[in-house]
Amino acid sequence: MKKAKDKSEKNHLREDAEKLLKKQFEKNDINLAEADLRKLLHEIEVHQIELELQNDELIAAREEAQLLKEKYIELYDFAPIGYFTLSKDGSILELNLRGAKLLGKNRLRLTKSDFSLFVSNNTRPTFFEMLEKVTIGNIRETCEVILETNGKESFYVLLSCTLTENEGRYLLTATDITKRKQISDALQESEERFKLAMKAANDGLFDWNLETNEIYYSPGWKKMIGYEDDELPNDFSVWEKTTDPEDVKLSLEQQQKLITRQIDRFVMEFKMKHKDGHWVDILSKAEAIFNDEGKAVRMVGTHTDITKRKVAEKELIFAKDKAEESDRLKSAFLANMSHEIRTPMNGILGFAGLLKEPKLTGEEKQKYISIIEKSGKRMLNIINDLVDISKVESGLMKLLISKTNINDQIQYIYAFFKQEVELKGLQIIFNKQLPVEHANITTDREKLFAILTNLVKNAIKYSDEGTIELGCEKKGDFLEFFVKDTGIGIPKDRQSAIFERFVQADIADKRAFQGAGLGLTITKAYVEMLGGSIWVQSVEGEGSEFYFTLPYHAVPETIESVMEISDDAESGRKKSLKVLVAEDDDTSELLLKVTINDFCKQIIFVHNGKDAVVACQENPDIDLVLMDIKMPIMSGYEAVKRIRKFNEKVIIIAQTAHGLKGDMEIAIAAGCNDYISKPISKPLLVSIINKYF
Repeated sequence: MKKAKDKSEKNHLREDAEKLLKKQFEKNDINLAEADLRKLLHEIEVHQIELELQNDELIAAREEAQLLKEKYIELYDFAPIGYFTLSKDGSILELNLRGAKLLGKNRLRLTKSDFSLFVSNNTRPTFFEMLEKVTIGNIRETCEVILETNGKESFYVLLSCTLTENEGRYLLTATDITKRKQISDALQESEERFKLAMKAANDGLFDWNLETNEIYYSPGWKKMIGYEDDELPNDFSVWEKTTDPEDVKLSLEQQQKLITRQIDRFVMEFKMKHKDGHWVDILSKAEAIFNDEGKAVRMVGTHTDITKRKVAEKELIFAKDKAEESDRLKSAFLANMSHEIRTPMNGILGFAGLLKEPKLTGEEKQKYISIIEKSGKRMLNIINDLVDISKVESGLMKLLISKTNINDQIQYIYAFFKQEVELKGLQIIFNKQLPVEHANITTDREKLFAILTNLVKNAIKYSDEGTIELGCEKKGDFLEFFVKDTGIGIPKDRQSAIFERFVQADIADKRAFQGAGLGLTITKAYVEMLGGSIWVQSVEGEGSEFYFTLPYHAVPETIESVMEISDDAESGRKKSLKVLVAEDDDTSELLLKVTINDFCKQIIFVHNGKDAVVACQENPDIDLVLMDIKMPIMSGYEAVKRIRKFNEKVIIIAQTAHGLKGDMEIAIAAGCNDYISKPISKPLLVSIINKYF
């Protein structure tokens, strides 16, 4: 279409030209002969063709110029370095996209800005000095400066500047050289360290005459293996006698290659025996010197003591392996935790759903409820382990020292696990107990219980037949406890690892994935907190024996009376209490209602701390407040403080899902009478209520 249009325009121009020519002839009354007319027309046609060709060339030139302009704009805008045009006063007249990116602003907003404002204060004089040199000398100058932009860290750029001839503008290029600068600084620092190391290393020098077999050893060379300068002769045999025989053989092979020009340089590591008997790691470097005939006549080189470097390398490799092992164990732990949490959750949610089935028998309901309870306890154990290890590592775990009867503790553990052990076909034995006069000591009762529980649970878990034995003996100023089993045992190379976080002795054994892998870590932490130590003796396939000690702090024997509360005893209590339950969780509210309903004449429910305060003001005869600590609008602690301003007699029991050490103290300080952590145990809650009513 374009060519047709151009042709039409050319024809039109030709017609116009012929008309003009004809008018000209008529005006001037020119009568040309036919031959002359034809000649003239021919010249006009030739000239017309020339014009057409010139027009085509102009069109092509225009298109090429447009293409070049577009390429220039593309190259200019998207160049990897920043381009700036500055006025004589340093204002930005023009810049490309890279330049705008370097200055951290939109290109339009940077126009007419003072470029020097983006140069750091300490390098701005360098920038002005460069502009002055460019102005005076009218030559290209470069400098390195630091640019500072809003919201970004400072960075190094290389500036190159020249002056335009006519307009007197500065043409500036800016290249980000931050990485190059960092590499240069690092290389310089490395070089300086290397020089210092070489000065401190006191390398040993040797010069071996291959024709006489004599060797000069520098004093530093001899000192490297513990000898004074006059203690060793300059003899080749000195090196042979002090170097490891295997290394001598390999070294001689390499030396032969050097003197026969099979290699250009000798570099090897070997061991040399120090005067006091230990081995020194040596890095040897040597070069051969040849005579005019091409024969090797001397070998000169250095010996460097790299023992410390080799030790550091081994430590680095060990640390790397340790880190990789730790990462692997953490990954396995997280996968295990996912399994451990999902498994009981599956039991809880699954069988809770089955309880909705209308045709369930009483026996089936009890079976499902039992499974839900076991799943809940399993999940609670996992959560407790995670909370305990977190408290241990953060230093939040505190000791609560009190009088403890060791025999009673072990007897309770024995009775607690007896049924579980026997159901598995094992036998549990309480073999040794302390004399009555030695049974009472001061320690943290709960942590001792946790230690023994973890060890017995481990023994049950990894034993398929045989016995589990536990007991305690007094040995000097310490009590030595033991838990023995006839289980699968622990491989010797894993016995020290089992007390580390997330590590279980036999990762390949499926039983290792039943639990958080934190039990022994927590056990070890508790033992050490109580001033004792723990260790294991085990033979793979035969069983394990765990021992731990606690300091013996004796207290006089006393007879204690312990009151036990049973559900049967509570069932006879009259409905006499008026209770306020402050709880924002519907499930927890329902559980509390069922738990305390038997002895309450009225229960008032509120769902935030503010309403709890109002309820106490409107009902001054409330006997008991079960206060959830974490609630909306107003926290339980704040609500308790406000209630205590007008009612000091009402019994307030704090309930919380945190379950952290120190929570009880905070609750008491806020004005609560007592404290219970979730999940709430009915016997424990009834026992606490019984204490006050």
